[in-house]
Amino acid sequence: MKMQRRHFVALLGSLSATGALATGSAFAEDPQLVEPIHRVANAASITHKPISQHPLDRALDMAQDALTHCRANVNDYTAILVKRERVGDTLGDYEYMYAKVRNRKTNAGQLTQPLSVYLGFLKPSSVKGREVLFVENQNDGYLVAHEGGFKGKFLPTVTIPVDGMLAMRGQRYPMTEIGIENLIVKLIERGQQAKQCPDVTCEFRKNARIKDRTCTVLHVTQPTRTPGAEFHQAQIFIDDELNLPIRYVAYDWPKRQGAPLEVIEEYTYLDLNVNVGLSNADFDQYNSAYNFHSK
Repeated sequence: MKMQRRHFVALLGSLSATGALATGSAFAEDPQLVEPIHRVANAASITHKPISQHPLDRALDMAQDALTHCRANVNDYTAILVKRERVGDTLGDYEYMYAKVRNRKTNAGQLTQPLSVYLGFLKPSSVKGREVLFVENQNDGYLVAHEGGFKGKFLPTVTIPVDGMLAMRGQRYPMTEIGIENLIVKLIERGQQAKQCPDVTCEFRKNARIKDRTCTVLHVTQPTRTPGAEFHQAQIFIDDELNLPIRYVAYDWPKRQGAPLEVIEEYTYLDLNVNVGLSNADFDQYNSAYNFHSK
């Protein structure tokens, strides 16, 4: 059912996620994420791209290869998604959610598999138990959501527009832009934009780790703020085995010289498992394993 707006005021927070060196204390408290940061900071193998072409050409080639691989070989995946975003002047808390995603597939211009997303929120306590579901071309294009915890006992399941005011409150992106494939597309777009910066640099670090995953890190810096530029620094962790980005963080330009960099957005995919065979039942709001409706 569609819920009246006054009943939905409490359903704020993360209803979207897209998929780095973090500086926030909340991030530093998670042992799964502290160790990779320490190892990356001390990675012995650091290479710089020879400036025979543009400094970003190699990075864009890697991103395009990852996108081609993802579209050809990745049907679905599960992961623990760790997300933090700045909206306006407010940097949100870290949110942890169990994500199931089926990638959008087409054949000869026809949609053969719609983008399908299920999110079950794990922490912090303010969002624990929340569930969000979106399937392209279902529910009139709306997402389905319900609160967890105490609020979930009184607030019913709702369907709301993915880009409406309520769904977008506290969000940088709508639910339709979630997932690793969409993240790669954004990375390519931003890399092409960054090429317009006259003094952009790109470094590559090998043998970084996110938990048990070995990664190559791309560190892009745009010293000069040019029209259309979206970040001062960005770091992308590419899983060497999966050939997919599993962590991305972007920082704003410092407000004054010497000031610490502030996070714009940050996404990490932990425990990523690809091609696990997700079915329609995984994206059904009436699945008995979910709590969208009273049992």
